[in-house]
Amino acid sequence: MKTSANGLKFIEEQEGLRLNVYLDSIGKPTIGVGHLVLPGEDFSEGITQEQAYTLLATDVAKIDEVLTRLVPNLTQSQHDALSSFGFNLGVGSLRMLLAHGIDQIPEQILRWDKAGGKEVPALLARRQRELSLFQS
Repeated sequence: MKTSANGLKFIEEQEGLRLNVYLDSIGKPTIGVGHLVLPGEDFSEGITQEQAYTLLATDVAKIDEVLTRLVPNLTQSQHDALSSFGFNLGVGSLRMLLAHGIDQIPEQILRWDKAGGKEVPALLARRQRELSLFQS
């Protein structure tokens, strides 16, 4: 299963779209829709919206592969919600969330609202939106 067009739009709504490099909330160079700039990538001239979406598709494909392998029987909305979670927090965090079992997602996902050990209202709001999508 792949993240749907609606799922990609959901991720873009959560991450935003920026066509020039910026520092994310933890100071890492980022561009497009939450793409972490990798060693050897040069976006000093910025990118187009089309390039941003290509980067997003490439990044989300990695999450799709993990979800399809670990929980192949998700509904599309469940897949999209977990894709957003994994995109935001990484594959390791996604695996830790899934380790509790798919039936525990509604309870467990809301616990992922901290950065640097402190609750972040914006992260809680994102987890609530992901949970709403997961349950739709």
